[in-house]
Amino acid sequence: MVKINGEDCNAAGMFLSDYLKENGYKLVRIAVERNGEIVPKAMYDQTLLADGDALEVVSFVGGG
Repeated sequence: MVKINGEDCNAAGMFLSDYLKENGYKLVRIAVERNGEIVPKAMYDQTLLADGDALEVVSFVGGG
């Protein structure tokens, strides 16, 4: 299990980019932290999610 934004998710074995796309995230408007470290966007296709990982996905919102 992978904890994503505080919720358990069966995403172990998936690449980060695949998880994000399947769940409707717009890659240009988010930042991802994995186990306390920011994942560079260039690494999303190479980052394999593993049991015990903790992710925080933050969406950027414009406004004023």
